Amino acid sequence: MAPPAFAGVLRGLRVVEFAHVLSAPMSGTLLADLGADVIHVESPTIGDSSRTIGPDKDGTHLWWKVMARNKRAITLDLRCDEGQAVAHELAQWAEVVITNLRVRTLEKWSMDWHTLHELNPSLVYLSVTGDGLGTSDENSPGFGKVGEARSGVVSVTGYPDGPPVHTGFSHADTVTGLMGAFAICAALHRRDEPDYQGELIDLALFEPLFRLVDWQVIVYDQLGVVPKRAGNQLAVAPGLVINTYPTKDGDWITVTSGTPRSVRNVLLMLGLDAEEYMGPNAHPHARQAIDAHLGAWIAERGTAEALTHMRGLEVVAEKVYDMSDIMTSRLYREREDIIRVDDADLGSVRMAGVIPKFRQSPGRVWRTGPGHGQDNDEVYTEVLGMTPERLAGLRSAGVV
Repeated sequence: MAPPAFAGVLRGLRVVEFAHVLSAPMSGTLLADLGADVIHVESPTIGDSSRTIGPDKDGTHLWWKVMARNKRAITLDLRCDEGQAVAHELAQWAEVVITNLRVRTLEKWSMDWHTLHELNPSLVYLSVTGDGLGTSDENSPGFGKVGEARSGVVSVTGYPDGPPVHTGFSHADTVTGLMGAFAICAALHRRDEPDYQGELIDLALFEPLFRLVDWQVIVYDQLGVVPKRAGNQLAVAPGLVINTYPTKDGDWITVTSGTPRSVRNVLLMLGLDAEEYMGPNAHPHARQAIDAHLGAWIAERGTAEALTHMRGLEVVAEKVYDMSDIMTSRLYREREDIIRVDDADLGSVRMAGVIPKFRQSPGRVWRTGPGHGQDNDEVYTEVLGMTPERLAGLRSAGVV
């Protein structure tokens, strides 16, 4: 399938992805959503293992359809000299190379930053590893859950009397992908400067999440406090109202407060005296008392009734959405955050739309995850200018 005219603020950006599974390829997907031409390179034999992970429908794996959307897929054997030579041609064509392969493997295959930078001095090179380049264990395998454990996020997630809890998705992988896409765009911002020499972006899987909970560092440094698990509260800055509560219908509602006014609205709804629960003379266990009153109030009411009443009093609350709620949400529909895309294997499928949204040059989803080697002919002949004879020779040798 030949791609349509790429649409979005990154149209014209050329990206090659020597990466697999989720973290670094997520960066490529985010760039592709906004119009970049992203070429995903896989082994001619086994392909990207993401093609076969997660749930499937009649043998068609679903994660791949979303994770690899908007990319062109080619096969190339990087283990042989001929394949490495072709990879160098791709790196010279590209403005961005994305990789999360092992450091020693990239060096062995002449796919490391130093080699490709010599071939293409203006190249932006995103390296995602478990421990980061230059560390004692830079060649160790990296997995997202280990990154989450190292980041400090898991230690503050869960209830005080329970174990630390990972979030219910690939948290470190996806946030690293997001940080990688941001870093690439930041590096490209300088490319018109006369002394521009490309950029090596060095991301370890634990670092993006660590950056998001950076408040822990200064709290420990200045107060000697190690933040602990606090359930739905905030570990070192608990608000008077932050928790989830079950309704009479069996749903859960989150109620939160970020300002004194929002707390007063909760107290007004519960019929509690603000002077007793707020300010310097407040009861020392005010937060626990409000929590108990609010939990009892919500438990006596159905979900719709509770939310309607709270919104009328400007109490900040919402039902905890599951996927069935999201799929029927008026807000998601108005934002066009769920779209339909045609897929060769599954027909019409729904998936998340392009985020962030741009008004002047919006991105689009023009394809789901492509088939293994689906774009070999197009990329090798049109992008690299190979003759049909050379491509046929590479095929017969098993290089592509």
